[in-house]
Amino acid sequence: MPNFIEKLFKPVKKEAFEDDFVEISTHETAEMIESAPASMYVKIADLVSLNDISEVKRQVYENNVVIVNMGPMGSDKLARERIIRDLKSIVEDVGGDIVGIGDGQLILTPSGVKVDRNKISGLH
Repeated sequence: MPNFIEKLFKPVKKEAFEDDFVEISTHETAEMIESAPASMYVKIADLVSLNDISEVKRQVYENNVVIVNMGPMGSDKLARERIIRDLKSIVEDVGGDIVGIGDGQLILTPSGVKVDRNKISGLH
């Protein structure tokens, strides 16, 4: 009986799972980006002030998808409304799309890229 209990609670050896994961260092990732330029990038923007909107605008005009985090500015109703109005204007100008994905987070896309509002659920 003790042998059965020992086998039941025996720790799983780590080697069995080592092949399931590939470690990529940030150095290798940077090399891949530099060596293979893309026609479009996904950029992340943290809005600290209203002045940051100009950089978001530039990125959308350069045909990049931008994920915007309004951060603390999003808690101020007037600032949030102004930010959303300005960002909507940008995507309308380029024929892109804008959608909220969470509290204070938005996705802006350039022309030719639309955000599907339907969530992907489990594939049964």
